[in-house]
Amino acid sequence: MEKLSEAAWREKDVIEARLMLGQTPKEAMSDIAKSSIRSALIPIINSMSIVGLVSLPGMMTGQILAGADPAEAVKYQILILFMIAAGVGFGSIAAIKLALHRLFDERHRLRLDRLTTKS
Repeated sequence: MEKLSEAAWREKDVIEARLMLGQTPKEAMSDIAKSSIRSALIPIINSMSIVGLVSLPGMMTGQILAGADPAEAVKYQILILFMIAAGVGFGSIAAIKLALHRLFDERHRLRLDRLTTKS
């Protein structure tokens, strides 16, 4: 959300120019929305890349210490990490879509005053 609001303030002239040229609000904000979603996914992708090499997640370690087969413990941990990543992805997409809907009024005008004031 922070990336979206910063980019909307920074590129408001570009967004308004796109709207004046006939683009829909969705088209005018598509680059900013993609960038915001990408930024939201970076932390979970980074944490997924180090699992097993640098850190051993708690669930997997607990299963191995309890006597479970390590291959099964790894499968469950991978499943959990994918579920967390999917949750972060869907949550980010939903938040960005709702914020984009809020940034425009019924006449397709950019309404940055609906964001918190820029400091």
